[in-house]
Amino acid sequence: MVTRGVKDLIAEANAKVQCIAAGDAIALTDDASVVIVDVRETVERRDGGVIEGSIHAPRGFLEMHADPASPLHNAALAGGKRLVLYCASGGRSALAAKTLADMGIARVGYIVGGLAAWSEAGGPTQD
Repeated sequence: MVTRGVKDLIAEANAKVQCIAAGDAIALTDDASVVIVDVRETVERRDGGVIEGSIHAPRGFLEMHADPASPLHNAALAGGKRLVLYCASGGRSALAAKTLADMGIARVGYIVGGLAAWSEAGGPTQD
């Protein structure tokens, strides 16, 4: 029996990490102290486009990409920069941001509404 559903988990994530409106995230694209991180699957990136300049760290491998001791480590996730995560609609990136916060990464948040909200707000994407 599930005692804490996905809505509960996302609410916990929202209480722990920064929730960033799409318009505010768009304003961060020229900020060198920010890394935009796409946590969607590879096929989603291929078929749905990406936020220009974002890096890819799929949620299924996120802990491995974030951990400097992992052979899959992505240095962009551990450089002390502010991490702004996104997925298609916001749920997975909220959970992923909480995971990174639980790992000790202090400056992490996610785009509320994900790529859909980003695109609706006029954020730049590429195929």
